[in-house]
Amino acid sequence: MAQKNLLPLILLGLLRDTKKTGYELKKDFETEIGEFWSVQHSQIYLELKRLTELKEISSTKGFFGSKIEKTYYEITPLGEERFEKWEKSFQNELAVNKDEFVLKLYFIKDKKDGRLQQLIKNQYDLHLEKLAHLNLRMKEVFSKIDKEQNYGHYLILNHAIKREEEYTKWLSDSLENINK
Repeated sequence: MAQKNLLPLILLGLLRDTKKTGYELKKDFETEIGEFWSVQHSQIYLELKRLTELKEISSTKGFFGSKIEKTYYEITPLGEERFEKWEKSFQNELAVNKDEFVLKLYFIKDKKDGRLQQLIKNQYDLHLEKLAHLNLRMKEVFSKIDKEQNYGHYLILNHAIKREEEYTKWLSDSLENINK
């Protein structure tokens, strides 16, 4: 089944509250959205162009507070309508998780395979690092704003923390089992 292109909807959602430059949108992906969605920098600008052509966003160029010309994007009523329609819709299937690590595990047949321990240890280290990052983000973000005012964001971050805690436990248990 073909994957839906959700990038335009993400951009519309990010532009709902305030005008933003392409750079600011890129930063949103690096700091917030990137916890659960990834995108290439170049894709953002291509999609901004498409959304402008569809008249779902508009852009304003000018010198805003500095001597550098910037382009600010903002959502239009047409974009707002599209976003609200999507926001009220429901998925009728689960997303497929494409995970190269899990795929590699699938093809390892023997518990004594020399690659197994290092493969799992590498993932364990990566997930521990991600867990530390998520805990730091939770502390940084929700020490500045009330979680009740941005509850969806809080739920996503909390979910990511719980997922990483469970994943690192599974990896740790797996390493222990291999060493028995």
